[in-house]
Amino acid sequence: MSSRDRGRWLGAVLAAVWLAGVLLVDVVTTSDLLVLAVLYAISPLIACSVLPTVPTAGYAVGAVVLAVGSNVWGGQWGTPQMWVRVIDVALVSVAAVAVAAVRVRRERRLARVERIAEVAQRTILPVIPPRVGSVTTGARYLSASEDTLVGGDLFDWFHADQRICFLVGDVRGKGLGAVEQAARVIRAFRQSAAAGGDLAAIAAQMSRYLMPFFDEEEFATAALVQLTDQGHVTLVDCGHPPPLLVPRDGEPTFIEAPVGLPLGLGTDYEPATRPWSLGDRVLLYTDGLSEARDGDDEFLPLLPLAELLRSADIEDALDELLDEVRRHVPAARFADDLAVLLLENAGAEEWSPVAAGDSLAASSSPMRAAQHDLTTGS
Repeated sequence: MSSRDRGRWLGAVLAAVWLAGVLLVDVVTTSDLLVLAVLYAISPLIACSVLPTVPTAGYAVGAVVLAVGSNVWGGQWGTPQMWVRVIDVALVSVAAVAVAAVRVRRERRLARVERIAEVAQRTILPVIPPRVGSVTTGARYLSASEDTLVGGDLFDWFHADQRICFLVGDVRGKGLGAVEQAARVIRAFRQSAAAGGDLAAIAAQMSRYLMPFFDEEEFATAALVQLTDQGHVTLVDCGHPPPLLVPRDGEPTFIEAPVGLPLGLGTDYEPATRPWSLGDRVLLYTDGLSEARDGDDEFLPLLPLAELLRSADIEDALDELLDEVRRHVPAARFADDLAVLLLENAGAEEWSPVAAGDSLAASSSPMRAAQHDLTTGS
């Protein structure tokens, strides 16, 4: 049951209990406390705060009927005092129904706006297909903000000319401003990757594109990875945490490359290349993972978690990883967005071009965007 449904249920119970309570006191006291008839009007006031218009109207009708019955029971039928009390209850009840109608209309308008905002935010992050060329992929996103589904963390991909490029980045800041800048970083990546060149040139072109849009204190860290069928993984590090290489056989290691300035601050980047064998996996992530802290302020250790990433299924491996994050980080301390990409060398496949980051073309992907609630993982 959602919090909204629980609120409605509680409101309905309170309104009904109030009617029953006033009725009980009214019957017991008979004519001694005829002023109790006015108290029936409180029931629709309770109902109008959480219930839709029709149920509120039901409580309003019940309040008026019971107010009339109270006066009849007290021997006041037809007296001026009776009509004053009944009219008071009726006016309050009508006002309660009107309030419920206005509230419901505003809630529906807000729900439409929220749905539009949700769609707009989801379009920022592409849906990555479960397989891109020779690479099997999985992705997760956790937003630390209750107001947005996505934040300043981002990922994207590009597949063309026998090369596959992936991007994971983190825009400085939070909220909708960070979302806007994250969209610019993704746009810069797609344009630069489509223009061609090596990975360092792509990063430099991205940085030059972003400079006019970033304020003095704005920047974006990023890790750009290029994977080839020739069995190599190339990294350009723009001030970002290094990817974790999990070999099918062997010890996991971080892929180290010369650390350049974040995007928007510099244009000098150097690539580093490592072997990329069949069955090897690479984890790209933002600092929401590497800097996740427990109650003792200890960081989440990534290397010991590498065994989780060897799971036969990439989706299961990512689920286990995020479960570990939830166990490590108290919900109240989850204050940073988190984006992860897990990539596996699945072997050569007949090449076919795919539009980079096309969420419509890839809409059948099982990529799951995890929400901000780390306590339930929903």
